[in-house]
Amino acid sequence: MVINADTKAVSAKENPPRVVALERGGAADYALTGEWTTRTVASVDADMRKLEAEHGEAPLILDLSQVEKIDTAGAWLVERLVTARAAQGSGLTLEGQSQEAAILLDAVHEATQRGEPVPARQEPNFLIAFFETVGRGVYSMRDDFLAAMNILGSTIRGAQMKLGRGHAVNIAAIFNQIDKMGVGAVPVVLLMSTIVGAIVAQQGAFQLRYFGAEIFVVDLVGILVLRELGVLMTAIMVAGRSGSAITAEIGSMRMREEVDALKVIGLNPVGVLVFPRLVALVIALPCLTIIADFAALGGAIVISWFYSGITPAAFIDRLRVGIDVGTVLTGLIKAPFMAMIIGIIASVEGLKVGGSAESLGEHVTASVVKSIFIVIVLDGAFAIFFASIGF
Repeated sequence: MVINADTKAVSAKENPPRVVALERGGAADYALTGEWTTRTVASVDADMRKLEAEHGEAPLILDLSQVEKIDTAGAWLVERLVTARAAQGSGLTLEGQSQEAAILLDAVHEATQRGEPVPARQEPNFLIAFFETVGRGVYSMRDDFLAAMNILGSTIRGAQMKLGRGHAVNIAAIFNQIDKMGVGAVPVVLLMSTIVGAIVAQQGAFQLRYFGAEIFVVDLVGILVLRELGVLMTAIMVAGRSGSAITAEIGSMRMREEVDALKVIGLNPVGVLVFPRLVALVIALPCLTIIADFAALGGAIVISWFYSGITPAAFIDRLRVGIDVGTVLTGLIKAPFMAMIIGIIASVEGLKVGGSAESLGEHVTASVVKSIFIVIVLDGAFAIFFASIGF
């Protein structure tokens, strides 16, 4: 409640907070008295709101000389009054505050200003947004390349189980990863390669039938599978199966701060987490490629027999004429490089995972997409290189 009284007349033993109206030469000013703390300011909240609701062009003077104690709650009531008067276009002057009260009021004012809504950011035009996106992409590619080279260099140097040491290769971890990434992937590689080989043979025979040259489907399947499709399909399946698993495993360790724990106890995360997986992929992918080649040729033999009447014996005899050792080696040479690409990209994305499940999902997706894209580009680069040297 606002009380009309002289400033000197307001003196109570209990010192409750009050808003006192003063008469100074006809101008209506106010004084705050008592203790303005969290426990007491609720009693004067209604009075302060009445002052906020008052409209007038004359500036208001608020005397704080009789405030014995004030905390953040009391300072916030004063700041709320200041803000309300400023919104009305009326001035408000604070007088008589102690040094401590002035510091507290300034701090509350700054905190209130920081809490105000930020003006909406003006969207740049299309051209600027395009170049911004390109620039961010280039910097992201640079960071990924440097991280990949760091992992590749550490892997070439050795396991580095201990910082500064190049020994203690964990054979058991490598064989465990070969079992997970290689042996565990055999069923899906067999199934997919058999189906792809059968489809290529059926489509090739269907088209060559018009020319009376169905026997050449053997050459088509043999060269296409052994040089390109066998290793490419296997690498794509390994990227989707094992690459995502690597990113998820390392990313989960990052989320649980297990990677930081390895550094604390003196172990190199690259040696402990990345090295066994890279070695396992380099060993497993060529083996899976051989299995995929045999599965695709087996599917092609079955389809050619039933669809075109080419017996398995005739298929194998023609296959010996159509391919040579170079055709087989062309596909196998690509496999270790593709394995390194998949493992490095998966490890880089795993080490970039933040502390949220959303970040883990984003980087697992990025790992698979980037791995498949780079694998296809690498396969094309090898095809151009082998063609240029006549291999």
